[in-house]
Amino acid sequence: MKTHNLPAMMKGISLLVVLTLSLPAFAQDEEAAKSDKKELARPAFESALLGEMQSVVVQTPKTLEWDFMHRFGTVENGLKDFYGIYAPGANIRMGLTYTPMDKLAVGIGLTKANMALDLNAKYAVFRQSKDNSMPVSVSYFGNVVANTQAGNYKEETHRLSFYNELIVAKRFNSKISVQISPSFTHYNAVDTLYSNDMFAVGVGARYKFSAQSSIIINYVQPLMNHKDSKLNAQPGLAIVWEIATSAHAFQIFFSNYQGILPQNNIMYNQNKWGDSKFLLGFNITRLWNF
Repeated sequence: MKTHNLPAMMKGISLLVVLTLSLPAFAQDEEAAKSDKKELARPAFESALLGEMQSVVVQTPKTLEWDFMHRFGTVENGLKDFYGIYAPGANIRMGLTYTPMDKLAVGIGLTKANMALDLNAKYAVFRQSKDNSMPVSVSYFGNVVANTQAGNYKEETHRLSFYNELIVAKRFNSKISVQISPSFTHYNAVDTLYSNDMFAVGVGARYKFSAQSSIIINYVQPLMNHKDSKLNAQPGLAIVWEIATSAHAFQIFFSNYQGILPQNNIMYNQNKWGDSKFLLGFNITRLWNF
């Protein structure tokens, strides 16, 4: 196993940056905030999740979001396991996200694979305005994930991985929104045949064809190679049907990602669409406003 020499505390800078950036929000005048909100364009997307990606959306203050994310097995075995629905390799994540103040959301989740515990934060750096003086929305998303399964780790910090993503989105009209999201992944410890770090770029697009339904496409491309090129991660592609209301979003899709957590997918995905290595997945989100 190959480990990284930089202290784990340094990798946690992503969350510290988010929390630091949020401090000026305390001093924001309430009436000025209301005035500013009147000039903002509607959110580019209906949910903070965009299929296999994070969207640019940060929910309104005092919103609690519950996420249930499920990935079945790949369809390659056909009727033997009913196209992966009864496959043993299914993966699940449940999480809670809260928006304690304007522009900042913080969350926690647990994923079945490796019983991975994640802490995450998203901060809305800029928001698109109606008059197009700010033509795009920009958010930062970061997480810290710990593999909590029993294992032969020399140090507890070897369980940790980190993900940082800058999300830039544009709402063109009531039907079409697009975003691009460069990202950086770091694992504190990996097998010697893998790299500790990975840059990637993701693209998401939505076409809203009715009041509550949209078609979404995700594509994520890793930009680096591993030590052994045979282990290079495959790009991710998801085709999503979303049904959303003011308090719920249901997304069902075909995807070749099974890891759910972004760093796991970007670093290790070996599923190829052409080999029937794709699967059925869904996300359910529920919002409560306090």
